Amino acid sequence: MFSALELTLILLSAAVLGVVAFRMLHLPPMLGYLMVGIVIGPHGWGLASENTTTHTLAEFGVVFLMFSIGLEFSLPKLSSMRRTVFGLGMAQVLLTIGATMVFGWVMSRWLPQVINIDWRAAFALGGALAMSSTAIVSKMLTERLELESEHGRQIFGILLFQDLAVVPLLILVPALARDSNDLMATLMLAMLKAGIVLVLLLVIGQQLMRGWFRIVVKRRSQELFMLNLLFITLGAAWITEKAGLSLALGAFVAGMLISETEYKHQVEEDIKPFRDVLLGLFFITVGMLLNIKLVLENWWLVLLLLTGPVMLKFALIAALAKLTGASTGVSLRTGLGLAQAGEFGFVLLNQAGGLQLMDPLIIQLILASMVLSMLTAPFIIAKSDAIVMKLSANEWMMQSLALTQIATRTMTTQKHVLIAGFGRSGQSLAKLLEEEGIAYHALDLDPDRVREAQAAGANVSYGDASRRESLVAAGIHRAAALVVTYASTPSALKVLHFAHELAPELPVIVRSHDDSDLDKLREAGAAEVVPEAIEGSLMLASHALVMLGVPLRRVVHRVQAARDERYASLRGYFHGASDAPDDDEHLHVRLHSVTLTDGAKAIGKALSASRLAEVGAEVTIIRRGKSRIEVKPDTILQAGDIVVLRGTTDGVARAEERLLK
Repeated sequence: MFSALELTLILLSAAVLGVVAFRMLHLPPMLGYLMVGIVIGPHGWGLASENTTTHTLAEFGVVFLMFSIGLEFSLPKLSSMRRTVFGLGMAQVLLTIGATMVFGWVMSRWLPQVINIDWRAAFALGGALAMSSTAIVSKMLTERLELESEHGRQIFGILLFQDLAVVPLLILVPALARDSNDLMATLMLAMLKAGIVLVLLLVIGQQLMRGWFRIVVKRRSQELFMLNLLFITLGAAWITEKAGLSLALGAFVAGMLISETEYKHQVEEDIKPFRDVLLGLFFITVGMLLNIKLVLENWWLVLLLLTGPVMLKFALIAALAKLTGASTGVSLRTGLGLAQAGEFGFVLLNQAGGLQLMDPLIIQLILASMVLSMLTAPFIIAKSDAIVMKLSANEWMMQSLALTQIATRTMTTQKHVLIAGFGRSGQSLAKLLEEEGIAYHALDLDPDRVREAQAAGANVSYGDASRRESLVAAGIHRAAALVVTYASTPSALKVLHFAHELAPELPVIVRSHDDSDLDKLREAGAAEVVPEAIEGSLMLASHALVMLGVPLRRVVHRVQAARDERYASLRGYFHGASDAPDDDEHLHVRLHSVTLTDGAKAIGKALSASRLAEVGAEVTIIRRGKSRIEVKPDTILQAGDIVVLRGTTDGVARAEERLLK
């Protein structure tokens, strides 16, 4: 038996290894947590088991997830998407629950020896199966630049209602589980208590929240702000729990209250570490529940429970989307995007298991099928275009028509600028080109934006610039230049690949967030990469110099000189505690100052002797006392010298080691 510290270390080490492995495979870390739970759980290696401590911490993970969902539910947002959210989304959840209850009744009547569940268990199971994975789907849509596409917005609207539907389901399932002669009275009592608590929290809480946050913020203490945030989240959860409702309901309401204040975005950033870590523990505990041996013994049932719900949800959602007026291609893509199980499905399944609504064997089999459906989801979404082409006979015709429309608009255009993305940057560029009398044509994936821009006379078409066919239709062979106006390196690399293949001599200008991917984009064929962070710093510096009295001509010359050096003098920056880390932190170019203390290996030697280029770093500045000395290969380093290194985080660390040790 492991101690609490040993159990914590096992969970942390396994979680780190699992998440690293799944990140390397470009899969959501949530799946890594599930696999970790399966491997180290009581049915795997037996290193850890679900106990009261891990269960409580896991429940807090759900609390913080519901709080984050509550932050997204502002009334204006719901109002703007009400047709998709409350029309398509509500129909999907209700019909999935209804279909599951019918299936449960049929199986219990005709095959009771295989599956025998009553209507209450079927209701809870239907609620669990109705959920889809917000984490997986949103990540995949973002990477594929499809969040603003027609099917992307339908998917997001349905996900929004699914998240909202969890709240009443978390109330109804426990009410159904209670032994009562008068079920309607039990349900009415549960809903009445929920209504009273919600009114108290929303009415009184709404009046108090903004004023209380102002008082806390005026103290100018990050520690106090964080304590206050935890207090409000857990306090609201405690109130709903005492009312006989779920912890998650209170956290959801607290998130809704804060979403109406100006502190929403700060709260989102502060709560994220707690949510992600505790939610990861929740998924580990879910994985611990999975009995692999039992699943293998009943593999055909698991396969049935995997394919059945996935096919049902796909067909149901695609049909509903088609009935609401979507095209066949959009309907099929919406169904494929939401066919898998979701995070809240595990929450509802856990709740049903704890209330003993279903046989443990059935829960194990359903749990296995849900995990497998989530594991396959990224691959299904990645191949959705190919699947749609095979399923829809007229999808080729629709895409051909769209490409024909693009080609028709650009057929007579010569030496034009092809603009990939027609957001704010793309529209600004188009305006400047128009003023200079230069023709352009833009491609964008937001149908509303394209429709409004076309109505205003802009030369823009609905199309994906990262697809070969779209570039050909837009006249890439006749274009004078191609400009990628959105900052997405994966998509930009695809655009560069096809542009180089179709028109090798065409200059391509690419926008990026910073200089971390500059070399990668240049190697892929970009004539120029414009990192918006560096351009922002250049403009900031130029305004500051002008304000300080430096002649405008000299400021312009210095800025132009920096650009002529292709940003080399500005690449990298000194990192601080406030700089948010990300997954590719070790690849970012950074600056780092190293002081050569007594005993440092490099003292008395030439700079070239340290061979810093071998580890991916270079010296930009050497300061000796108050003066700066010239950086040369034969410069002899002395004790007390401050050497400024530039390179990736890994390269700088290795260079520092060569200088000092």
